[in-house]
Parts: sequence; structure tokens; C-alpha cells
Amino acid sequence: MADELELRVNEVLEYYATRKQPKTSKGSSGSKVREMDKFSGSNHSGGKLVEGCPKEVICSKRMQELMRQFGTILKQISQHKWAWPFMEPVDVKGLGLDDYHEVIKRPMDFSTIKNQMEEKDGSGYKNVREIYADVRLVFSNAMAYNDDRTDIHVMAKTLLEKFEEKWLQLLPKVVEEEARQKEDEAWDLAKMQIFQEASYEKMAKDTSSEVLLNPPLDELNFHLEKLRELVIQKCRKMSTKEKRELSAGLSSLSPEDLNKALEIIAQNNPIFRATGEEVDLDMDAQSESTLWKLKLFVKGALELQAKNSASKADDTIKRKKEIYDAVAKTARKRNKKIHPM
Repeated sequence: MADELELRVNEVLEYYATRKQPKTSKGSSGSKVREMDKFSGSNHSGGKLVEGCPKEVICSKRMQELMRQFGTILKQISQHKWAWPFMEPVDVKGLGLDDYHEVIKRPMDFSTIKNQMEEKDGSGYKNVREIYADVRLVFSNAMAYNDDRTDIHVMAKTLLEKFEEKWLQLLPKVVEEEARQKEDEAWDLAKMQIFQEASYEKMAKDTSSEVLLNPPLDELNFHLEKLRELVIQKCRKMSTKEKRELSAGLSSLSPEDLNKALEIIAQNNPIFRATGEEVDLDMDAQSESTLWKLKLFVKGALELQAKNSASKADDTIKRKKEIYDAVAKTARKRNKKIHPM
């Protein structure tokens, strides 16, 4: 038994000794897992994921659609009357361009781009920006090797300008998708770390209950707080409506919980000072991490308040019923004494 406990203690300590990335907040492992579950069913740009459709599938479909739209642009450019010099690799030997590879370090052409777009073995393009870079390379190579007075240079420059115009029309969608992917990646990483932390937290607490190992739990809470910071930093910007709802929630807190909320603000805003009975809090002046911390705290506090209120109401009803029953019982006894059988 002692050997087993020692192994578990060493595993927890080794885990935190080798961790280099921050972890998440105080609280039980169950609460952290539930907190992540609240968000796991939604995309972080605001809407609910399609039921029964994994996030990876949706992301893949969005990327395929961007690829399709980019393919349309490439087709339009390659069908231009001046595109023929760029359709196939430069015939260096046939044209006697002995110095071509000295000037051009990475040759590129439309047929090579098309073939790579059609690759199915994972060696093809991963995103539209990679294709965009290669299309630009086709024209920049031609402009770099050929004098600006030559037909090839002029043709390449003209097609590059047309290509850039079409690319700018697609760019907002590309930027939006990249933002989604970064947010999803950050969230997946944070979620994985939280679940891992929850597992080690449970192990640490189970072990500490047997051997009174308190120091690792203190270190655990520190690391959990750090990961919570990371998760909050990756959250989207809070909307004006959400800020109003948060402000209303703060005003509904008990005095004790309100003081705790003000402490959260003060921790992230050293110049903040709460004076008097009323607090004038400028939501727009607070950092996003502070706002999201407050949102999580207020939600939990109000849920607990509601639960306590319901419990008190039940107790009141129960107490009234007990009093009523006692009065009724006393009345029945009196009636028996007044009207003996």
C-alpha cells in the first residue's frame, strides 16, 4: 500500500515538475470538466455546431469550399490569352537559358500548381495561402528573369495584377477561416490540458487524503489558475449585449460575492479602486480576460444564490406545514377533551 501511494505521489510531482505550459484555475476536477463541456458543443465564433457533424468535418468542408473558389480564380487566370507562357515548366535546355537556375531558385508554373492541388496522398496544398504564394511565384519568376521591356515581363505583370484583384475578393473569407482555425486549435489545446489537469488533480487529491500531501495541491492550484488564464485569453471579444448582461448580473450579487468580483477586477487592473457603497464600473475599460473571469464568476455565484433561495423557500414551506400540523393536532386533542366519548 505504501509503495503504491509513493508511486502515485511521485507521478503527480513528476508531472508538474516537467510541465512547461500554464494550466487552469482553482476548483474541483468535475467543475473544470463541466466548464469546458459548456463550450464544447459550440463553435467559438458564436453559433452551435451542426448536430451530429464533427467540428473537423465542418472545418474540412469550409476549407474545400475555399479551395474550390480559389480554383475558379486560377482557371480564369490560366484561360487568359497571355497565360500560355506560364502553363508548363520553363524549357531551360530547349530555350538555351543556361543561367535560369542561377536567377530562379524555385521554378513554378500552372501545371505544377494544378497537379499539387489534385494530390490526394497528403502531399498537396494544405490551404489556399500556399496556392496563392505559388501563383505569385509563377509571375514573379518571369518578371525577375525577363527584362521589364520584354513581352513576357509585361504579360506576367498584367496577369499578376488581375490575379491580385481577384484574390482580394476572396481574402476576407480566407482571413475569417484562419481566425476560426486558430481559435479552434487554441481551444482544443486548452481543453486537452484541462482534462489532463483534472485527471492529475483527482489523483493528487485522492493521494493527499491518504497521506496528507498538501504541498502538491498548492502547486496544482497555481498551475490550474495559469491554464484558466490561457483559456480566457483565447476567448472571443465580449459583445456589448454581454457586457450589459454582466453588469446586470453584478448588481444582483450578494455583498460578499460583489466584493469577490471587485477583487477579480483589482487583480487585473491595479489602478481600480472601489470606494463607497456604490461602484461605478466602466466595462469598456476592462480587459477581455477580466470580463470573461467576471462572467464565469457571476454565473456561478448567481446559480448558487438561486439554489440557496430555492432551498430556503422549501424550508419555509416545510416549517409552515409542521406548524400547521402541530396546531391541527393540538386542536384535535382539545376537541377530544371537550367532547369525551
